This record gives sequence, C-alpha cells and structure tokens, in this order.
Amino acid sequence: MKNFSFKGIKFYSGNYSQIKTEFDKGGVLVAPAASALANIDTDKQYYNSLKSSKIAILDSGFFCILLRIFKFKKVKKLSGFLFLKNFLDEFSNKQKILFIDPTKKSNLINIKFLKSKNISNFRSYIAPNYDKKFIDTKLLKLINSYKPKYIIINIGGGSQEPLAIYLSKNIKYKISIMCTGAAIAFMTGEQAPINKFIDKIYLGWLMRIVWNPKLYLGRILKSFKIIKFFF
Repeated sequence: MKNFSFKGIKFYSGNYSQIKTEFDKGGVLVAPAASALANIDTDKQYYNSLKSSKIAILDSGFFCILLRIFKFKKVKKLSGFLFLKNFLDEFSNKQKILFIDPTKKSNLINIKFLKSKNISNFRSYIAPNYDKKFIDTKLLKLINSYKPKYIIINIGGGSQEPLAIYLSKNIKYKISIMCTGAAIAFMTGEQAPINKFIDKIYLGWLMRIVWNPKLYLGRILKSFKIIKFFF
C-alpha cells in the first residue's frame, strides 16, 4: 500500500484489505469524486475537511489517469462503491454500525437492503438539512449512547465530509467514519445500477449519465476542471 499527498490531502493507493486494516484503527475515510475535487479551490469547508481526514481513497478513474500521466504515480483505483460493497459483504454483525441517511425514503430502502444481506447490528439516523452548519447534538447523543464501531455517512459529497470531521472531533471514543455518499444507493437501485465490473472498467460515470443525464451530465463534465491542479 502506498500513500501520498495531493494538495495536502492524504491519499492511499492499495487494495481493500490493506485500506480496511488502516481504517479499522479509527479516523475518517473519504472517497472524493473528481467533480468534487475540482472545487477544492472554491469550497474551503469541503477542502479543509478532506485535509483533516485520515484516509482518502482513489474513487475517480479519471483522477487516477491524471496522476499517472502528470505525476508519474502508479496508483490503484478503489472507489467508495467498491470499498463499501466489500465492507458490507464481509460484515459479520460482531460490531455495531450507525448509518446516516439523507431522507426517510432512502432510509427505508437502505434498511430493507441491509436486512436482505443479513446485517442486523445497526441503527440509522436521518440527517437534517445542515446548510453548511455542521453541528448536530442529537446525533452526537445517539452515537455516544449507542457506541457504534463504524459510522457510514450516505449523504452527499460536500456535506458528509465536514459532518464526519465534526463527529470525529466530538465523539468520546475511537471510531471509524466512512464517507461513501451515494455508493449504497447504487447497490439498492435507488440510483444508477453499478456493479463491480462496471466499476472496474471505469464506466460508472457512463452508467450515471445513461440513468439520469439531467442530473449527472453536468456533474461529470465538471470533473475535467480538476486538470487545472496539475499545471
């Protein structure tokens, strides 16, 4: 496993098992998409939360290609989707998980999905609209009472990362917090149906566009703005 810094963000390049071992030691894991990384020069709250995270995994195939071409780094993509899928596939209910969901609808879909995978040792929490103010004493009270080993944040990029940093600074024990956003929705069918093969050949972006071009086309095109950080 290799780690390197890009614009002050600590990226890890390795397989799932290697990064999971590091993640289990506690801290925040993020999986920034290229379209989100393209905004680090304008969204300081998001950027600072990425820099404060313990592990950033290489979610974007496009970002990996740019690193190979311009930085001569032999990096390995590990998407948030694949990390979460492997995590859930091997989960044995020996530890507690808290899932933070964006809506009641998503929450009900996710609970049904988790139960279908025989995952039972969990609770879930529906996030309010934080509106850039990431203070949630109700959530902290739940965490410090329930004491999960893992928190998985399923809300959108740009919000989940600052929330994760807020939680990591205020939780009273060592905990592992995963920011994988919509990854679970690709598994449940709530969003574009992405599988391991599509993810492996770097075509998750295409599946998103086909599934909902109005939502994803502009977002994918924004990814190209990340090129500015290589010059």
